[in-house]
Amino acid sequence: MDTVDVRRAERSLKHVQVREYVRDLLAAAEPGTAAPSERELVAQFGVARMTVRQALDALVGEGLLERVPGRGTFVAQPRHRTGQLTSFTEDVRRRGMLPESQTLLARREQAGPGVARALSITPGDAVIHWKRLRRADQQVVCIEDAYLNEVLLPGFLQSGMPTSLYDALSARGLRPNWAEDSICADAAEAEEAQLLEVPVGSPVLRHSRRGLLDDKPVEVSRTVYRHDRHTVYVQLGGDS
Repeated sequence: MDTVDVRRAERSLKHVQVREYVRDLLAAAEPGTAAPSERELVAQFGVARMTVRQALDALVGEGLLERVPGRGTFVAQPRHRTGQLTSFTEDVRRRGMLPESQTLLARREQAGPGVARALSITPGDAVIHWKRLRRADQQVVCIEDAYLNEVLLPGFLQSGMPTSLYDALSARGLRPNWAEDSICADAAEAEEAQLLEVPVGSPVLRHSRRGLLDDKPVEVSRTVYRHDRHTVYVQLGGDS
């Protein structure tokens, strides 16, 4: 074995050592527990930061750890089965943070053509429009616009706005069990930038969702995320 091969083997072994150390350290830890920082692991093992990052990347790929932008790396919640939807509130709690919502608008409106088509209703039919500014650990994460078929939710606006939309839908037996999602990158417009506390034109992620209960459309939402405070996780495949 030549010198180059020896060095590669040594780097590989160190990567495995770091990976298995972190795995053993956090084996019984609760979801949301912080993993050792890259700096700590570099100092402990005397290896390059790239080696540590490779070890942590492997554990993130396995679903044992997850990275939260701006906060660090944490023990992940067990992965959900394919098709199980989570709300913003549930997702933020799963990441070990405190969710908060500020209602910007909550009113009855007439459905426009796009919303009507998505909800399988007629343009002009009554819908509930609920717009919120959403935070995690007091930091602004996104702006969410949700549209709901008022016929399915009588008295929704009169009963006080819930903490979680999906919890409110669950209580009525209307929680979506599958969705059509689309995500694209864009630039923040003036009003969005002000609410998200970023300069106009900053990168954002636009997430559109059509949530359905079996074959019944329940919600249509459009969410604008700060790119530096949100990571999209997608699980493909499932039980055969």
